[in-house]
Amino acid sequence: MTLPRLRLKKREDRRLRQGHLWVFSNEIDTQATPLKAFAPGDLAALEDSSGRFIGTAYVNPNALICARLLSRDRDEAIDLNFWRTRLAAALAWRERLFPTPYYRLVHSEGDWLPGLVIDRFDPVCVVQANTAGIERRLDEILSALSDLIRPKAIVLRNDSPSRALEGLPAQVEVQGELPEVVCAEENGLLFRIDPLKGQKTGWFYDQRPNRALAASLARGLSVLDLFCYTGAWAVQAAVAGAKRVIAVDSSASALALAQENAKRHQVADKIQFVQAEVLDFLKQARQTGERFGLIVCDPPAFIKRRKDIAQGIRGYGHLNRLALACLERPGILVSCSCSYHLPAAQLQRLIAHAAQRTASKIALFAQGHQGPDHPIHPAIPETEYLKAQFYRVL
Repeated sequence: MTLPRLRLKKREDRRLRQGHLWVFSNEIDTQATPLKAFAPGDLAALEDSSGRFIGTAYVNPNALICARLLSRDRDEAIDLNFWRTRLAAALAWRERLFPTPYYRLVHSEGDWLPGLVIDRFDPVCVVQANTAGIERRLDEILSALSDLIRPKAIVLRNDSPSRALEGLPAQVEVQGELPEVVCAEENGLLFRIDPLKGQKTGWFYDQRPNRALAASLARGLSVLDLFCYTGAWAVQAAVAGAKRVIAVDSSASALALAQENAKRHQVADKIQFVQAEVLDFLKQARQTGERFGLIVCDPPAFIKRRKDIAQGIRGYGHLNRLALACLERPGILVSCSCSYHLPAAQLQRLIAHAAQRTASKIALFAQGHQGPDHPIHPAIPETEYLKAQFYRVL
């Protein structure tokens, strides 16, 4: 099948030749190939200003990122076999990484499948179709997924904010028979999750290696887990031998799952779950003199867009200042950010400033990133988003 052409302006192909997969609407030669000629999700043969083929992309004329490359092979059809091949490659890599079927199976651009996220929880897969191009091909994708691993249930969590940017509705759907209890496995422990209403897909596999390191440091310490969600940091620290753990979150439903996860691993007596706003809790702890040997700050993204940078930096700085004020000396601070727009070096600088403000001596002894089931595309800096910085504090 001959695909319609989508032509770039002069010199707009360099980033794509270097490996990037995105095309922005202002990079298109709309006089030669009008974007309005395409419906959301249509396929196109992307070419440079001289007409040289770059790759096959799907198009959304209504989005800022108006095209995303799927293949650089002119002869590769985007059909059921394409999805089977890409999903099989992603599965083979995860099976090499992990002994059990609990992982991010597809990490969008990191697996050369832009717009698609799949998390696997043994018999259940949670799928996010974040773009019109993926939405248009969802039947083929789910067919390929079912052929490959035969899940008992597929949960379509098509309610991410990025869908609004694509002009897509928010919706959640279940295909198959969803078990009453769905669990994630991490570092040898099982955690009950909510794949229907939980954040994102219900679990954050990206922090797996960082939680393992934090747990290994927790023995004999009092631990404070901020933004604890369903208790991943807290429970792993308690199981590893923490003296006591306080876990704070504003969500009652998340805390209910966290309490269940603590009971599952027989550490409920070690963990106190507190429903509160984190900043309010820290201010009160500072006033009462309550101190902790290890504090984990794993907040939601404070910087979701470029225009949020200044406000987000202030937020991260304030959070880390309060955390340092509640830390024993010596102590350990684990400070995380999932904001792509906050580079690791900038997070380090703002923590250094927070240390200065609290008269703390700090030394960075480990820097964590997203786990290996969240691969980073070297030509797409946006795929490297997670920072977990471990500080010794005196």
